[in-house]
Amino acid sequence: MTSALILLLVVIFVVLAFEYINGFHDTANAIATVVSTKVLTPRQAIILAASANLVGALWGDAVAKTIGSGLVDTAFVTTMTILAAMIGGIIWNLITWYFGLPSSSSHALIGGLCGASLASAKGDWNVLIWAKEKVNPETGAITVDGIWPKVVVPMITSPVLGFVIGFIFMGLLFILIRNWRPNLINNIFGKLQIVSAAYMGFGHGFADAQKTMGILALTLYTATQAGTLDDAPAFLSFLRTPEFDVATWIKILCAVVMAAGTWAGGWRIIKTLGHRMVKMKPVHGFAAEMTGATILAVTGHMGMPVSTTHTITTSIMGVGAAKRFNSIRWTLVERIVWAWVLTIPITAGLSYVIFKALD
Repeated sequence: MTSALILLLVVIFVVLAFEYINGFHDTANAIATVVSTKVLTPRQAIILAASANLVGALWGDAVAKTIGSGLVDTAFVTTMTILAAMIGGIIWNLITWYFGLPSSSSHALIGGLCGASLASAKGDWNVLIWAKEKVNPETGAITVDGIWPKVVVPMITSPVLGFVIGFIFMGLLFILIRNWRPNLINNIFGKLQIVSAAYMGFGHGFADAQKTMGILALTLYTATQAGTLDDAPAFLSFLRTPEFDVATWIKILCAVVMAAGTWAGGWRIIKTLGHRMVKMKPVHGFAAEMTGATILAVTGHMGMPVSTTHTITTSIMGVGAAKRFNSIRWTLVERIVWAWVLTIPITAGLSYVIFKALD
């Protein structure tokens, strides 16, 4: 095999490693609340989340197409670009995981891709697609791709929506259950939270697995265009993708790898989200999970790579604020928000430097 083909196989492995890390890094997003409320044991919750992740990951590909072709000019993307992007994202994910901070794997991936692409284009900022209109040839409908509408706007609005909707939903539930006995509330919402936790797991798979699908599809597309696969052995012929497309085998592979990562768990972040930020009971967990999962399902359908972490964390904040505003540990929230703000610029910088070092 040629050195270019070996590099491609290494990059595919690194992309899947990122997906695996995403699974255990973001497991907490789906199961922190259901574990902290003691509705399920950690092992039961992980089995539920991994299964729901798998189903969600296979559900669509709108986000995958945004990541793969809607954020940077693919003409400047090479196998080395993807490698640098993934390494930058993995480094940041492991750092934030170690400190128990629920940072965004989605934004780590996006920041890495933008930074590595900028380095690949020798500092030409035009490689980044800020906003670009796209016309559907069948319906004539106009949509807008790019970093501004698909990353920046959702990055601001989804946490706000998570907090506001979580606050309102919890307030409505308080009105509904105000005359219920505590044992009845815990019994009913303990059962309902199993459903909401599965829904959250589905939303995580639907939102996050697609992002790595898009990166893997982009990797194979650019390798095919560069002729890297022209002399590949016959058993690797399935890797050739003359057109940018998210093949079924890519969806299945990414879904299975994410589910495996979810199975590995992410207990540091579970402790932060489920125990340290606000004390929750089943009714609070149900409200937070239903809010977060619904936002992920809607934005995923629209092709927006919204952060699962941002969405569920702010949903928990909103639910906690509805319970009692000072019940939230705001000093911890401040640390989390700083991790969010720094994710894209740090991963972009890391990936830029890594590309320059490897090139």
